[in-house]
Amino acid sequence: MINSELHKQPQLLDRGQHRQLRMRTDVNSLAAARPLNSVFLTAAEFGDACKEFPILFLRAGEMDGKPQVAAVAVLGLSPGENLMLETTHDGGDRWTARYIPALLRAYPFTMARTSPDQWAVAIDRSWKGLSETEGERLFDDQGEPTTYLNGVREFVERLEAEIERTRQAGERLLAMGLLQEKRFDATLPDGQPLVVDGFLAIDEQKYAELSDAEVLELHRGGLAGVLMTHQVSLGNMRALIERRLARGSQPAGA
Repeated sequence: MINSELHKQPQLLDRGQHRQLRMRTDVNSLAAARPLNSVFLTAAEFGDACKEFPILFLRAGEMDGKPQVAAVAVLGLSPGENLMLETTHDGGDRWTARYIPALLRAYPFTMARTSPDQWAVAIDRSWKGLSETEGERLFDDQGEPTTYLNGVREFVERLEAEIERTRQAGERLLAMGLLQEKRFDATLPDGQPLVVDGFLAIDEQKYAELSDAEVLELHRGGLAGVLMTHQVSLGNMRALIERRLARGSQPAGA
């Protein structure tokens, strides 16, 4: 899955073109997430992510005539604001949440669609940790994938499979009418209003009115757990405000 705000220069990996390419493991790949105020999340991650971030749904167009949504972990309250990254005294970046979404853990690697039913591993060539002299090799002298690259491929392939399962889950939740437009309103200590809107969240009334058969479907399909962890996560909106306020009271570089 290519995120244009994260993968600035995605390029398919090629054993000829990238035979000398290496990954510097001493360069923090999470720094690329600094301008992201949200990041895609798979349903398999909800259990861990709900303890750290608000999990919301965003409209994502249509597929085969059916409306789609994407699940995201909210990282900040304004565009370009990532409250999970903190600048250290030496000018580096430190991730302060206990969980890192899988899409960020995979970076600078991802999967790119090469045909309607085929995918290939891609890499963000804009990442500063790429080198031809230092770090883990991606291909050996014969152009074969190294053990390191094979491990990366397995991870991004599993991630892409989970992305598809999450897409199907969101499509079903929409079809059942269980997601509705919501907004979050708060007043900051200085009296300034804070409004977060443009997202979908659980329609608790519709959820309470489900038939027994529909409830059973949700449980058997794993969607009941998706909705439960989504509900739990909404309490983290207050924690984001607290992070914003704490950051505003710290000196630069703290």
